[in-house]
Formats: sequence, C-alpha cells, structure tokens
Amino acid sequence: MSPGQQAQPKLPIAGVKNLIAVGSGKGGVGKTTVSVNLAIALAHLGYRTGLLDADVYGPNVPLMMGTSATPTAVGERIQPLENYGVSLMSMGFLNPGDKPLVWRGPMLHSVIQQFLRGVDWGDLDYLIIDLPPGTGDVQLSLIQTAPVTGAVVVTTPSAVSLEDARKAVLMFQQVKVPVLGIVENMSYLQCPHCNERIDVFSNGGGRRTAEAMSVNFLGMLPLDPHVRIGGDTGHPVATAGPEDKCGGVYYELAKVVMDRAREAAAITGPTMTVSD
Repeated sequence: MSPGQQAQPKLPIAGVKNLIAVGSGKGGVGKTTVSVNLAIALAHLGYRTGLLDADVYGPNVPLMMGTSATPTAVGERIQPLENYGVSLMSMGFLNPGDKPLVWRGPMLHSVIQQFLRGVDWGDLDYLIIDLPPGTGDVQLSLIQTAPVTGAVVVTTPSAVSLEDARKAVLMFQQVKVPVLGIVENMSYLQCPHCNERIDVFSNGGGRRTAEAMSVNFLGMLPLDPHVRIGGDTGHPVATAGPEDKCGGVYYELAKVVMDRAREAAAITGPTMTVSD
C-alpha cells in the first residue's frame, strides 16, 4: 500500500467467529493438506468449521475433500458444499476440470470477496482459508479486507522452504495479521520396517526459524504415505479420528491452533462477530 493511501475497512464476515489463514512462502510444502486435515479435525472436535480454498489458480480442496458437486444459490447467496462436517467453497467447484484460469489482480480480488461475503457460511466457529503459496494479490486482497484472527505458516525443514517461510511470516506481520505460528510439515519419515526416523528434508529448521523470528512453533507433522493416499482419494487421514496414528497429529495441531487463536484475540480484541 502506497503512502497516504487509506486502508480499506476490515468488515466482519457475518456469522464467522474466527478466520484462520493458512499460508506458505512457496508451493510443495503440503499447505492444502494441512488446511484440509486441520478443518476436519476442528469439525470432529465439535466446532462449526468452514474451509475456503483461496488458491484460485490451483484449487485442490475438491479432490482432497472428496466432493465435486456444483454449489447452488439461494437468492444472491451461494450455498457452500459440505463433507466430513466441514462447509466448503472452492473455485474448483465452479470451474471443474483442467481448464486454467487466466485472471489478473482485480478479478482475483472480486472472486475472493465473493467467496468471503457472497457465500452463506452460516454460523462458524472457524473458517480456515487455504491461501495460495507466496505473497501475491490473493493474500493481500484477503488480509487487507477481512479481520483475520491469525495466520498459520507451513514449511518443511529444508533451507529453501524456510527461506520462503520467513517471507510469509514477515508479510503477515507487515500487514498486522497475528502469526499464530509455524508448523513444520514433512518433518521426518518413520521407516515402517525398522522404525528408524529418516530426516528426508533435514530436521529442526521450523523450530529454529520460529525461535529466531519470535513466533510460536506449532509442531512437527511426519512425512507419511497414508497422508498422501488420503488426499489423493478424498479421504484425509484426519477422518480416522484423534486416536489414529496418522490422523491424530492433526488433532493435536488443531488444539494448539485454537489456543494460539485465543491468545491472539485476547491481545487484539474480538475481530469478528456472530450474527443473530
């Protein structure tokens, strides 16, 4: 935003208590996998949860959530789809197949605002926003116009991923969005034969980066074939419940994210209201 340009008001989204943005500095770190399983875990823990796929150019939520229906409208309000107890909206529902979108900034801004305010989300405790990777137009359109409770930054332990994760943290801080913390995805592979832990993408970088940037470290998520299979088949591992070996880590993440969101709200004050 240029000097002297007034910031747009961050108007509450009717019915939504907490808006949690999940971002990353680069692609390929499993950000959507984290978003999907986090949303399912929150729903299974008893919270009214929605998931907005804001990755307009590469929407993967429909595949991972196992639904490809077309949303309907009631009056001027789009009705979200639902699966696994999570309300869903994605450009993938409106533009199915392999046809690419070739849109510039103003069109991206328009569709993001439509997804935020033109969708009948109902009353939600948490609306998880799966952002596209990077620090571009979609991210700025969202966080400059909606009162985001906080942001979760996803990285892997590799030096390349961490370099970009730092940029994502700084972007959120620059626009005054509380960073709930960094989660390290694909932290390690547990060999199913010898039970040896293999650090495929190095180790510990997420925690060190969080400490260096004075933000919370939200935990480590393993690299597990079942997570990939669950996403590819539309049955994410979190659907197996908190006692499941693979799915359980996302329930632990969900609890930590809720704690950090409460802390952020206590500092900044309530950012959203639930409609009557």
